[in-house]
Amino acid sequence: MAKLRGPHLSTPLTLLGSDRDALLRGDEGILDPGEDARYLVSRAGAVALHEDEDGTLHAVLETEDPRGGTLQPLVLLGRRDGYRVLAVEVPEPSPELDDPGRDLRDLRRVADRLHDRDADLAAAAVAMGFWHRSMRHCPQCGTVLEAEMAGWVLRCPEDGIEQFPRTDPAVIMAVRDGQDRLLLARNAHFPSGFHSVLAGFVEPGESLENAVAREVGEEVGITVEEVEYVGSQPWPFPRSLMLGYRAWAPGADALTLQDEEIAEARWFSREELAAALEAEEIQLPGAASMGRALIDDWYGRSAER
Repeated sequence: MAKLRGPHLSTPLTLLGSDRDALLRGDEGILDPGEDARYLVSRAGAVALHEDEDGTLHAVLETEDPRGGTLQPLVLLGRRDGYRVLAVEVPEPSPELDDPGRDLRDLRRVADRLHDRDADLAAAAVAMGFWHRSMRHCPQCGTVLEAEMAGWVLRCPEDGIEQFPRTDPAVIMAVRDGQDRLLLARNAHFPSGFHSVLAGFVEPGESLENAVAREVGEEVGITVEEVEYVGSQPWPFPRSLMLGYRAWAPGADALTLQDEEIAEARWFSREELAAALEAEEIQLPGAASMGRALIDDWYGRSAER
């Protein structure tokens, strides 16, 4: 596929390595077994992967239907090298369904080691697996939903209402002050020492830019005067889309922390951040996250290298 233009940061899970073939989802027999069918197994945020000698991880596309006669739904992820790639979210191992030689890795922890070619397949498989596991009954009448459109639509057989996969937009922002210092904070639910940039979900009726300003104002009590979009990242744990921003608050002074939400927050120069990391006073998000990409973008290189 063509490289997408834009101010995108380099983050895992954002590259396209396959054709989703969305126009084929309604075709009869699109989920049937066949020589052109390949299966990608996931379970609760983990996906079947193979590790190369250099540590790079690749999606494992199995040739046999792994469901073992169970009724787990299939989802058409698209095509790869002429094969139909079908996602299967499997339950915990049982006598009827085990993991013969299957290596399931938590995608949240290993996304930065995933081969670019497999990023979109793995992210979509995990996200759709979460959705199918959680969305089983009609929210109107409680009837068990039936999968259609190659697993991308769930329809109630009683009232005909359709349910579609849900994605929750969340803004995540690297806030800088007039001295080009970066704001890092520890959420009250984070472990001691863990710091990251601010983030929050977009509310109904709110633009992305307003969400950035509102979240910063609510969480640390300062006013953002300028924002710049720098990229997005699917974060299927379970269904977020992270929308990354640089933000500037040149007139910021003292921070007012939101009760029960922000435990610590402070401005860091590049030298201060390096010293805090060296002294192991703080820890940063993992390399797979948009938060880490925003920190490295400000720092000018990997902040922990």
